[in-house]
Amino acid sequence: MSPATSGSSLPSWNDGATKQSILNFVADVTREGSPDFVPPADRIATFDNDGTLWVEHPMYTQLAFALDRVKAMTPMHPEWKDTQPFKAALEGDMKTLAETGEHGLIALLMATHPGMTAIEFQKIVVDWIATARDPHFKRPYIELAYQPMLELLAFLRTNGFKTFIVSGGGIEFIRPWAERVYGVPPEQVVGSSIKTEFQMRDGRPELFRLPEVHFVNDNAGKPVGINQYIGRRPVAAFGNSDGDLEMLQWTTMADGRRLGLIVHHTDAEREHAYDRDTSFGRLDKALDAAAMHKWTVVDMKNDWKRIFAFD
Repeated sequence: MSPATSGSSLPSWNDGATKQSILNFVADVTREGSPDFVPPADRIATFDNDGTLWVEHPMYTQLAFALDRVKAMTPMHPEWKDTQPFKAALEGDMKTLAETGEHGLIALLMATHPGMTAIEFQKIVVDWIATARDPHFKRPYIELAYQPMLELLAFLRTNGFKTFIVSGGGIEFIRPWAERVYGVPPEQVVGSSIKTEFQMRDGRPELFRLPEVHFVNDNAGKPVGINQYIGRRPVAAFGNSDGDLEMLQWTTMADGRRLGLIVHHTDAEREHAYDRDTSFGRLDKALDAAAMHKWTVVDMKNDWKRIFAFD
């Protein structure tokens, strides 16, 4: 049995139509002589991060990072105690914070992420990810990667795919730990970014992070980011929310065999259950589009034997 047809590579997936759709796709595009054969150079698979590879409830992990940065920096900014969205962040008022929308999130990021070198920011991220705990599971965030998706990443690479993370999250927030957690090296991470400029500081060359948005790699930005950073159209795309809709459309609405897959959060006991009515990871338009385009929809409760490595 070839690696592409062996379900033993996906032990945390229950046998059924969902798992079989993945096995069939990989077998068809990797078998020489198959009408659906895809040369190794074109075997590009893109994965959203939050909600697809690891948890995104009760909030995006990078938002948790930004909230901790606000608390750490408040002594230097006493005005934040009476200014939104910082006031809500300090008080843990997630309802008010969610109501500030993208504008509020960007305000938090612009206040806490720039004003330092890229190396300094990387150290802050590495130190935080090593000690921060998810408020629901009380575990390090890096332990909350979905075991079935880790197996899928490895399975695709075994079959000649190059796997990329394509996230609305910050590219320099994800890169420091992505290889250790997902096996995805920094150069295969595509994400949102702020402006950075080269500066000589005390005779040393540095990349300095500026308080300006450079690129938002979400929604319609994802296909643009894929084109700019990867340069090849994916043949497989994996997401979980409306923020991944355009990436899934760009990947699957093209000639040749394609795979689009959506992780549907249906397991309130082992993780979280949500879709159309949520502030983080809303799955509404993309869920409707999945039926139209025949994308594979993972029912987390029924399709996954376990969700985390510690289950």
